Amino acid sequence: MFSKKEIEAPGSKTLTIIAEGVKIEGKIYSKGSTRIDGYVIGEITSEKDFTIGKEGKVEANVKTCNAVIAGSFKGEMISAGEVEITATGKFLGNLVQKDALLTISKGGLFKGESIISENQDIFKISESGKPKNSLGTNAPQNIPIGPRVLDKG
Repeated sequence: MFSKKEIEAPGSKTLTIIAEGVKIEGKIYSKGSTRIDGYVIGEITSEKDFTIGKEGKVEANVKTCNAVIAGSFKGEMISAGEVEITATGKFLGNLVQKDALLTISKGGLFKGESIISENQDIFKISESGKPKNSLGTNAPQNIPIGPRVLDKG
């Protein structure tokens, strides 16, 4: 008589796109997937998939489920799922994951530290609270990324 339907959170199927030629400095939060083809500096939280296109450039702390890096990334990424660095992708910084689910295509670059964390709390994504850093705390954490330092607090 009644069928069970999975109820989805509002916005969970949305795709946030930062287009080529657009520069944003600040915090971005998306209940759905996020694609960056422009330039973002700051902090990004994406409840679903996170993609940096070939022309995209991100200097940020990112928290997401899965990620595909085809452009340039600098900072710290916390990913509960798979991370793929394509042949055109450059990842400079730290990657924190639940499991070793990192794929680097021939030509792709990963320079940094890959960390497998047993602290499941850091993978939780919430809009209201500040994303936790790789230590599992809300304390500020400076991440050296060359001539600049991003402040996670």
